[in-house]
Amino acid sequence: MPRPGAVVAPAPAPAPAAAPEVPPQTYTVKRGDTLYKIALDQGLDYRELAAWNAIENVNLIREGQVLRVTAPGDPAAAAGASAAGVTTTPLRTAPPVVAGDARPAPSPSAAPLVVPGPRNSDNYKSQPKAVKEPYSEQALRDVQRIAAPPPTVVAAAVPEPAPPATVARAEPKSEPKPADDNDDKLGWMWPSAGKLVTGVSENPNLKGIDIAGKAGQPIVASAAGKVVYAGTGIRGYGKLIIVKHNATYLSAYAHNQEILVKEGQQVAKGQKIAEMGNTDAEQVKLHFEIRKQGTPMDPLKYLPPA
Repeated sequence: MPRPGAVVAPAPAPAPAAAPEVPPQTYTVKRGDTLYKIALDQGLDYRELAAWNAIENVNLIREGQVLRVTAPGDPAAAAGASAAGVTTTPLRTAPPVVAGDARPAPSPSAAPLVVPGPRNSDNYKSQPKAVKEPYSEQALRDVQRIAAPPPTVVAAAVPEPAPPATVARAEPKSEPKPADDNDDKLGWMWPSAGKLVTGVSENPNLKGIDIAGKAGQPIVASAAGKVVYAGTGIRGYGKLIIVKHNATYLSAYAHNQEILVKEGQQVAKGQKIAEMGNTDAEQVKLHFEIRKQGTPMDPLKYLPPA
């Protein structure tokens, strides 16, 4: 048991628990799969998918192969590591109090009062002595002077230190936040003019809508984004373009006659990216899809009224 007045050191804080490792999401390759199709279904860029799985030849994957479909620096895993590695700066505290006997500081009133001795310093003795003197006015004055209470010493009031001046902090002006691009407010537009011949609800096997038109008529980007695929690597789509708009949405444009953009190219909303055709289709049309994190959505819920 610590003795009174001793300073007890606080117990050390327990070390933070290590954040659990978040396993990556995976996909097992099935017969007939291609890396391009897997990337489309997962809402990914096939080049990123190849890099995450150390695939040198994007045209060579095997049935039963397990692919990771999340980036190595997955946000969920990074958040856990960040929480486990938070560094805090200790607050500055007053110097520690040394254990020992507490001794109060002397006050001004406790200072010894020096009383002047008798006029004749030769008669001053270190020990008190009773002196009998004959009555006289001088003797009376001497007694009154010696017996008088010492003058009261009033300590000068020490002014309290003024509080520190308050420093007014300039409030930083909050700049408007950019709109969240991971929502449904991308300002979608129709990718081409024509007649809607097939809707999602009419054929459960279709993952988008079909717009019939004339060969060579322009196909435009429905929203701004980056071309992540341009080619013929996905069966049933013909000459296909995939545009990734943000971390959530991508759009697909199939059966084109001509592809006018390259992979990695940034395109603006309304920019011409292809010409309508009938590659891998029974008629001239555009097959158009909108996918949210790889899941096919009904484009009619995003496009403005025709």
